Amino acid sequence: MTIWGAGSQNHGSSAFPLGLLTALALSACAVGPSFKTPPAPAADTYTREALPAATLATPVGGGESQRIAMGQDLPGQWWLLFGSPQLSALVSDAMANYPDVAAQQAALRAAREDVRAGKGVFLPQIDAGADFRRQRTSGANIGPGSPGFITNIFQATVDVSYTLDVFGGERRALEGLMAQADAQNFQLEASYLTLTSNVAATVIQLASLNDQIAATHEIIVIETRQLDFIRRRFEVGSQTQADVLQQQSNLAVVRATLPALEQQQAAAEHQLAVLTGRFPKDLAPMTYTLSDLKLPQDLPVSLPSALVAQRPDIKVREAVMRQANASVGVATANLLPQLTLTGSTGYQSLASNTLFQPGSRIWSVAAGLSQPIFAGGTLRARRRAAIARYEQASAQYRLAVLQAFQNVADTLTSLNHDAQALSAQSDALTAARASLDLIQRQYDAGAVSYVSLLSAQQVYSQARIAYVQAIASRYTDTVTLFQALGGGWWNRTAGPRANDRTSVD
Repeated sequence: MTIWGAGSQNHGSSAFPLGLLTALALSACAVGPSFKTPPAPAADTYTREALPAATLATPVGGGESQRIAMGQDLPGQWWLLFGSPQLSALVSDAMANYPDVAAQQAALRAAREDVRAGKGVFLPQIDAGADFRRQRTSGANIGPGSPGFITNIFQATVDVSYTLDVFGGERRALEGLMAQADAQNFQLEASYLTLTSNVAATVIQLASLNDQIAATHEIIVIETRQLDFIRRRFEVGSQTQADVLQQQSNLAVVRATLPALEQQQAAAEHQLAVLTGRFPKDLAPMTYTLSDLKLPQDLPVSLPSALVAQRPDIKVREAVMRQANASVGVATANLLPQLTLTGSTGYQSLASNTLFQPGSRIWSVAAGLSQPIFAGGTLRARRRAAIARYEQASAQYRLAVLQAFQNVADTLTSLNHDAQALSAQSDALTAARASLDLIQRQYDAGAVSYVSLLSAQQVYSQARIAYVQAIASRYTDTVTLFQALGGGWWNRTAGPRANDRTSVD
């Protein structure tokens, strides 16, 4: 039997009838609300408009069409879908060596030990003790003129106490500890998901930067060759000094972009070192390029109804709700009578050599009942505060669910737009390359001005870098999708995995 306490289903407040108290005492009820897992949202889609079954394909590496497999389950090791042994090795190193994971694991162990400690309240508490006292007693206690005397008292006892959980307050407290352990369990799982996603995203970022640096060097070679050509024409009088200076400026602008790219490259390597539990100096140089990765073409996407059971952050919020719910029961039980049984047995004697003789045996049994009468409103205020914290946790849970659906919807639409952007950027790069080649030939033949050539060079330079970034976006948003769907921890057979919630009878 479970009741809110105060005779209401809406966290109200009133006195308990004596008959109800008696019934509760006989049936060992647990006051307070019994927690119920919030139902899954009724939404059957992530976006308002229907998304295409497959994204646009572009005939370049990283431009493959991606198909949405709605309802298909996400694998526990989703990073294997990128087909990179180097990425898989880095993820394994990160999961084994990242310090925050060790900290979360320790926190989980501590939370589980707190649960084990909380279970001890349901068993009798037994303490053994020994005592020796030497005291002088006044003779006046016996009669006028009686002399005082010195007494030695030897005592050995075993004390037993047991608090009856009549109204289930201790069970609610244990339920709260178990919910806290569940929250830490899923917090650990969320840390794994964040870590693996960060490793994959950093590898993609590093590969993209390596490709952008290579493209920049390619552009520098083109610009340098053009500068040499203009200088030769200037020497024979067919080109002006202004043209030479303009080309030198153009080359310098391109070269100036390298330090920023190289700094981003170094920062990505340093981040990857820390994510895998290394010092930045200990990580070997990373030579990844986007061509070392395979773009996953079949994307498993969980049904909306399953998302709330898979996202670790939502499971954390649910556990926090359950803990707050249990706290309402604890605060309610504190308003009610507490029944405690105590007992003691042992030996007491005036001499040590007679301590354990039958005549020295002592024992006592007692029962205590306490009922709060007046505490200045403290207990009822604490119950109202517990109810408010439950309402806060409930609102935070709803927000986590909404944000999870937003994450998935954003990423699904991004994947479609990424494919369209890459197709357009590929066309732009092809056109820019063809335009540059044509204008270069026309310029060599004297048919167009240097200004036209300069403009074509700048367009090609921008298109070349944007093309690399467009490919990288497809890989990055694929990682983001897997993260938004919860990472597939429930399908992981090796390594750590979050356990199912433990209930309290």
